[in-house]
Amino acid sequence: MTVKPFQIDSKLPNMGTTIFTVMSKLAQEHQALNLAQGFPDFPCDSALVERVSFYLQQGKNQYAPMPGILPLREKLSRKTEELYGATYDPETEITITCGATEACFVAITALVQSGDEVLIFEPAFDVYLPAILMCGGVPVYTSLKAPDYSINWDDVISKLTSRTKLIILNTPHNPTGAVISSADIIALTEIIEQYPDVYILSDEVYEHLVFDGKRHESLSRYPKLKERSLVICSLGKTFHVTGWRMGYCLAPRYLSTEFRKVHQYVTFSATTPMQFAINDFLDSKEKYLELPEFFQKKRDLFLSLLKKSRWEILPSEGTYFQLLGYKQISDEADLAFAERLTKEKGIASIPVSVFYHQRTDLKVLRFCFAKEEETLIQAANILCRI
Repeated sequence: MTVKPFQIDSKLPNMGTTIFTVMSKLAQEHQALNLAQGFPDFPCDSALVERVSFYLQQGKNQYAPMPGILPLREKLSRKTEELYGATYDPETEITITCGATEACFVAITALVQSGDEVLIFEPAFDVYLPAILMCGGVPVYTSLKAPDYSINWDDVISKLTSRTKLIILNTPHNPTGAVISSADIIALTEIIEQYPDVYILSDEVYEHLVFDGKRHESLSRYPKLKERSLVICSLGKTFHVTGWRMGYCLAPRYLSTEFRKVHQYVTFSATTPMQFAINDFLDSKEKYLELPEFFQKKRDLFLSLLKKSRWEILPSEGTYFQLLGYKQISDEADLAFAERLTKEKGIASIPVSVFYHQRTDLKVLRFCFAKEEETLIQAANILCRI
C-alpha cells in the first residue's frame, strides 16, 4: 500500500528560509566575512553584561509583567519625551517585546483583518509581508526612488483606497539607509488627514543611527501622526545585543490595548533579567546619544577604503548598512553574484532584490558595517580586488 505524504495547507506557501539565514550559513560554510546579517562583531558594553549577571544572581528569573517591568517603561517614557517631546503613559502606552520583529508582527496582527490593504515601501524588510498574509491582508506596494531611495508620494496617494488600513514606514530604512525628511512628514500628515481610518506602523529600530547631522524624524514627534501610529524601537540594536531580542512599542492607549491583546498570546513577556539590566543601563544616556558619531566613523572608514574600487557607492544616511552597486563589475543577477562573492571571494552580503515582491534587480548588494575596524579593512581589501 502506498502511503501518501502528509500535506499541509500552508499559510505561507511562497515563503522559504530568510535570506539572512541562507547567506549567514553560506558565509560560515565558506569561512567568509559575514557582512550580510545585521549584527555587530564587537562585544557589547561589559557593564551591561555585569548588570544581567547581577539580576540573574538576584533571582530575577521568572516571568516579567506582560507589558514589561514598570521601571523600564517609565525610563523609556522619559527618554522618548527628552528626545522627541512626546509623552507616552508608561502604564498603558509602552509595551516591552521580544525584539522589534515580535512588535511588528503583533502590530500588524492587531490591526489587519481579511481584505484590509497594507501599503509597503519597497525594498521592504522581510518581516512585514508574512504577517500581513497570515492576517488575510492585501499587500499594496510602492517603490522608493533609487539611487537615494526617496518616497514617491504621488505614487503613494495613487495606491490608497477606502480599504487601506495600514501604512508601514521604516526610518532609518533597512536595507537602503534612507532617512525620511520634514517634507515627508508633511506629506504623510496630509494623507492621514484625508484618510481617517488609516493607521501607521513606524519601524524605527535604527532611531539612533542617523548621520551627517540629520535628525531622526520619529513619528512620535508629531501629535497628528503620533495618535495614529505604533512606533517600534529596538533596545537590542541600540546596545549591540541583537541576540537578547529586546524591543518595545509606543502607541496611544487605544492602539496599545489592541497591541497587548495579541502580545500576551505570542510571547506574554520579554526576558526578565535583560529588562532590569537595560533599565539600569539607560541611565548612561551617552551610550545611545553617541551612537551616530560611533557608526558614522565606521561608515566613513568603509567608504574611504572603497573610493578607488569599481563599486558604486550609494547614499547611506542611517542604519549600519551600506548599499553598493556593481553594474560596472558584472551583469549577473544579484543573488547569484552575492553567492559567488561568498564562495569565491570570501565576503557575504545581501542581494537587495529579495526585498522586492517581484525581485526587482538593480544590481545592488547590502553590506553591514557594524564591524570592528579590522573587519572593515579586510572587507574593503576584498571588494577593491573585485
